[in-house]
Amino acid sequence: MAGAYDDRDGFIWMDGQLVPWREANVHVLSHALHYASSVFEGERCYNGKIFKGVEHSERLLRSGKLLDMDIPYTVEQIETAKYDMLKANGWTDAYVRVVAFRGAGEDMGVSSARNPVRMAVAGWEWGAYYGDAKMKGAKLDIAKWKRPSPETIPTAAKAAGLYMICTMSKHTAEAKGCSDALFFDFRGYVAEATGANVFFVKDGEVHTPDPDCILNGITRQTVIGMLRDKGIKVHERYIMPEELEGFEQCWLTGTAAEVTPVGQIGDYTFEVGALTRDIAESYEKLVRA
Repeated sequence: MAGAYDDRDGFIWMDGQLVPWREANVHVLSHALHYASSVFEGERCYNGKIFKGVEHSERLLRSGKLLDMDIPYTVEQIETAKYDMLKANGWTDAYVRVVAFRGAGEDMGVSSARNPVRMAVAGWEWGAYYGDAKMKGAKLDIAKWKRPSPETIPTAAKAAGLYMICTMSKHTAEAKGCSDALFFDFRGYVAEATGANVFFVKDGEVHTPDPDCILNGITRQTVIGMLRDKGIKVHERYIMPEELEGFEQCWLTGTAAEVTPVGQIGDYTFEVGALTRDIAESYEKLVRA
C-alpha cells in the first residue's frame, strides 16, 4: 500500500465501527487539532499477533488519564478493535496506530470537559523504520531542543504534544543527512532519540538513560529483560554527554525502530558490534515466536 495516508484503500476502525479509509475524518474544530489533547500507541503485528498489544492498550489508558482524558473503552475492547482492523485489511504483518483524542463538541477553548473522547485504530504495512541503517548503523544528529521536566508536562504519557520538538529535530537531522536526532534532557543528561530509546555498550556492560523524564518504552523494557536473561549487566542511570566518547556500541529501541544499531552520534562513532547484532537478532526471533 502506497500513496498519501489520507488517500488509500482499506478500512480504519473509528469510534466502534470499521469505516472506509477515505471516510475516516474528523472535524477541523476537533479539540486535539488545536490543543494537542491526544494520546497514541504504535505497535507491530508479526505473523498475525500484535507484540505486547495488551501492554500497549494499558499504556494508552494510562496516558489518557495523565491528560485528564478518560478513554471510553476497555483494554479488551481496544484489543478487539485492533484485530478487527487487521482482519478487515487482510494483514498479518503490519504497524498498528491507535489514537485517542478530544473531538469537536461544546467547548472550543482550552477547557474541553464537555467534548467527546474519540478513538481510531489504523494500520499500514511498514518495513524497517530507518531503512538500511538497521544493518550498517544509523547516523544521529544532536538536537538543539531538550526533553522537558516532568514538572512541565506528564512525560510518562505517550502524548502528541510531546512530539512537536521531535518532528522539528528530525527534520533538522534529515537535512544534515542523518536518520534521527539524539536529545539531552532538561538537566543536560543523555535522554533518547525522537521516537526511540537509546542504549550504549562499554566493556561488555550496557548503559541506558534512567527514564525519569522520558517514555519508558515497552521495547526498551523488553530488551533490558532480554539482556539480563543473557547475564549481561544493565545500568539504568544518568549519562553525561561527554561519556559518549567512551562507549563502544550503541543502538536504538522502539516499536517502529525495533532494535537498530547506531554508527554515529554527532562527532562520536560506534561499531556495530557483536552484542548489538546479537540483541537485534534475539529481538527479531522473540517478536516472531
